[in-house]
Amino acid sequence: MSHLNYLANDEEINSFDQALQDYQGLRMDADRFTAARLQMGIYGQRQEGVNMVRIKLPGGRVNGPQLSVIADMLEKYAHHDVVHITTRQDIQMHYVPLEDTPAVLRYLATAGLTTREACGNTIRNVTACPLSGVCPRQHVDVTKHLDGAVQHFLRNPLTQQMPRKFKISFSACESDCAQGMMHDMGIVAVRNGDRFGFKVLAGGGLGHKPHEAIVVEEFVEEKDLLLVMEAVISLHNRYSDRIKRAKARIKFLVDKFGPEGFIEKYREELARTKTALATQDYPKGEWSGGADSEVPGIGAPRHVFAQKQPGYHVFPISVPMGNLSVVQLRGLACIAETYGLHEIRATQDQNMFLPNVPETKIEPLRAALAALGLGEPRAGDDVVACPGTSTCRLGITSSTIVGPKLSGGKHDLKIRVSGCHNGCAQPETGDIGIYGEGKRMHGKLVPHYQMYFGGNGMARGALAIKGPSIPSARVETAVERVKSAYASNREANETFFSWTRRVGKAYFADLLADLGEVKPEELESVLRDHGKDGDFKVLQLGGGECAGVSQVKIGSSFFEAAHERNYRDALKFQRKFEDSVKCAEEIARLIGQGVTELLSGQKYDDLVKQAEELRRVLPTKPRLSRQLAKFAEDFASPVEELSDIRLTEWFSDLDAWTMETAEFCLGFDHQLDLTGALPLKASAKPLPLQQTQSSVTL
Repeated sequence: MSHLNYLANDEEINSFDQALQDYQGLRMDADRFTAARLQMGIYGQRQEGVNMVRIKLPGGRVNGPQLSVIADMLEKYAHHDVVHITTRQDIQMHYVPLEDTPAVLRYLATAGLTTREACGNTIRNVTACPLSGVCPRQHVDVTKHLDGAVQHFLRNPLTQQMPRKFKISFSACESDCAQGMMHDMGIVAVRNGDRFGFKVLAGGGLGHKPHEAIVVEEFVEEKDLLLVMEAVISLHNRYSDRIKRAKARIKFLVDKFGPEGFIEKYREELARTKTALATQDYPKGEWSGGADSEVPGIGAPRHVFAQKQPGYHVFPISVPMGNLSVVQLRGLACIAETYGLHEIRATQDQNMFLPNVPETKIEPLRAALAALGLGEPRAGDDVVACPGTSTCRLGITSSTIVGPKLSGGKHDLKIRVSGCHNGCAQPETGDIGIYGEGKRMHGKLVPHYQMYFGGNGMARGALAIKGPSIPSARVETAVERVKSAYASNREANETFFSWTRRVGKAYFADLLADLGEVKPEELESVLRDHGKDGDFKVLQLGGGECAGVSQVKIGSSFFEAAHERNYRDALKFQRKFEDSVKCAEEIARLIGQGVTELLSGQKYDDLVKQAEELRRVLPTKPRLSRQLAKFAEDFASPVEELSDIRLTEWFSDLDAWTMETAEFCLGFDHQLDLTGALPLKASAKPLPLQQTQSSVTL
């Protein structure tokens, strides 16, 4: 996978190792280290001293040698015998001792694998309809555009300290098998007459207050796709709530501004982005009309699937609960090598598949997989479960125990089981989705599952209908009753999605009413969660880490300024001097406001007033406020007086001032990390070595 070699970076792993040593040596506080740890894709678990390591697989793509490396790490370092495939096409290792995480990251990097930005307030693993490149329906192989986006946004100053995480999907045709509707941003390849391009969705999300995405662009050409993506991400970075973490996803901006207001703000960002990135290169795909053939759906196909390439097939592999052992990982790697298969793909339904399988290799492959205890999907096994209380700090119920007890039955319904309302198993997009919660009944806390029916995140789909909440002990009965009702009442060829809309929400309330009622004499029978010996309780573990950690405002200021600096320099290169100076003014404003707030001063939009306030709160560094006042005067110059020579001088001074201000801030807060946020060249005293080499955190 040489095209993804840029993913791994040894220097940042060394920086993380140093941060770990500083933390263990009490030279870095817990919050700062948590930020560094999350930035490198390492989550805390319910269990003390061990961590989950999340490996990013853009579009779910992995190869045999990489699986071997993952197997080595699992065997050598993890106090656990399986890895877990996620609904975001990542692979997760659990129970890794904290002190061993740098060694794990280094070894993964030898195979071109990274964990960078797999967690935290940044762009998470970018997902795709897994059959892109081999699907007969596709208009284009979107993996090229996905790789371009990953390379553009990974380690980008714009994405290092966003208000909250941001999830992106790519689909190769209008069917939208990657479920753009439920993503912060969904990219869908479309045909418009004789033209090809992309539809862009934004503002979707599950978990707390599920939200269907809105269309921000019905059609954009591929040359504009990265610009549109950056504009949407900039909108999130600029306007999403940095204080109220629960309200910081981009879906809440759609509610705040309204769909029309949201799109208006997006248009403002896009105009600016197009100007700044006018010379930005872009991925170019080979487009076609696509065949009117079977829609494979989300995840791995449910049977051996004929590719668009004649004579080749996709061979799906069912991975129960998404878990693979060391033996199975090595076995898959060996199978791939033996049969000359250079790619394996992890899918959103926690399964895998092997593409480019010739007809003659199907039966031998089937036998080889059976020897590993693996095989093709079977009707009813489309069950996805998050880790729940097995490892997750937010888990409320034991989703990994109840998941294997459930079945989609003969109609192969999609079952989605989450251990809490955050919905990592995507219950609102399953045929039957459930998430764990606790409810008091007769003075006792009883484990429950909130039920959802008829979700479909693909094109012409919708989020599921919310049903009743059922005690965990009765959820198997509830699922069976719903399946039976569908089998008995469905019309000819009626899908589960259509059936749920026809019968309506009240139908499910009546159907399951008795299961939701618990009489005092029945209380004892519902007090325990699946697989538990004791009565149910929700552990207070200090919260999960999905929302990252609270941000240090001055850090965000420097990273936003770095993004503006990139635009400033690009616009200057294009000789768009007026626009370039506006970016320079914003850099001065952001950093001036940031350092003033750091010292408990007031922030002002006017640079002159900000300079005065900076002088008041920082009288010992008069040069910083004087230089800010000079920038205010310089940047107010008439347009006709602007020239390349003048801007070069101003920007050099601005970069030197940025470095000088950063040096003060780093001295004020020794744990502040601004790596990746500062000018590469500036005539200022160099920063201490430990500050230039530490990992990008908050």
